[in-house]
Amino acid sequence: QVQLVESGGGLVQAGDSLRLSCAASGLTFSSYGMGWFRQAPGKEREFVAAISWISGTNYADSVKGRFTISRDNAKKTVDLQMRRLTPEDTAVYLCAAQTSGLGTSNKWGYNYWGQGTQVTVSS
Repeated sequence: QVQLVESGGGLVQAGDSLRLSCAASGLTFSSYGMGWFRQAPGKEREFVAAISWISGTNYADSVKGRFTISRDNAKKTVDLQMRRLTPEDTAVYLCAAQTSGLGTSNKWGYNYWGQGTQVTVSS
């Protein structure tokens, strides 16, 4: 049974940094593409960042230069380092796993999802 468990969310002020982590189990982690998405109230789930099985990375324009995605295959974790946060980054952040391994931006290409962790950025 595949499980993805996010952690690290919280309430921060604009300009602060936060690091999210996603722990995976029940899958051959090293062969999966991993992604981070976010969903704000009343909005569609949107792509944030992804990393392929060979650690190629892909970012949404809105976070490029501020967020960094990384993976640790030995620990089966994927992290999202977020810097210079703004209130527009407020959302539930969800980790997702992709069997194709490509690390794409299309949410429909992901096979497994975590429950999410709340990130709230105050102004």
